[in-house]
Amino acid sequence: MFDATTLALFAAASLVLALTPGPNWLYLLSRTLAQGRRAGLVSWAGTTCGLAFHMVAASLGLTAVLLAVPYAYDAIRLAGAAYLLWLAWTTVRGARGAAFAPVPLPPAPDRVLFRQGVLSSILNPKVALFYLALLPQFIDPARAPVLAQGLVLGVVQIAVTAAVDVGLVLVAAALARRIARRPAWVAMQRWLLGTVFGALAVWLAAARRDA
Repeated sequence: MFDATTLALFAAASLVLALTPGPNWLYLLSRTLAQGRRAGLVSWAGTTCGLAFHMVAASLGLTAVLLAVPYAYDAIRLAGAAYLLWLAWTTVRGARGAAFAPVPLPPAPDRVLFRQGVLSSILNPKVALFYLALLPQFIDPARAPVLAQGLVLGVVQIAVTAAVDVGLVLVAAALARRIARRPAWVAMQRWLLGTVFGALAVWLAAARRDA
């Protein structure tokens, strides 16, 4: 279906994009620094599944239909921003409502970490735009069914991105072990994670289709 040169070029393009910091990087870093390697890996599994959702949707053509309707695009973008703002508020406020108390960030269970990772990717329409912009450059309708080509390229891109992201989590986890020895970190971690969620919400709410 694809020759080695085409796949190598696509993998290289995917690697460049994967190495570009974005919302998923910030989310994975903040979760890992705040809660450790296991939390980072569970969150990584969630963000990777979210990428897979967009890849399948783009391959099926559903994303193209969605992005053709401006109101649908804006609805997803604003829903994602609202969700991230809610996460920021609940993180900073804490379970007991002591927003300024220097207490450790309450550990989130795996199912919550995974769900947050999935939703962070799915509710980011920029991921859909990425697939629509990149996949068509490497697809030739005369070569094989478009759906099959899109799925193959999507798997390559997700594998590259997943490898980069899991490396990021492991590095952040090693850093977190050193930071955790400092008492000031206990007071900082809640605000770090809350600030990251808030920044992602602002970024997503301000995003434009042609950005």
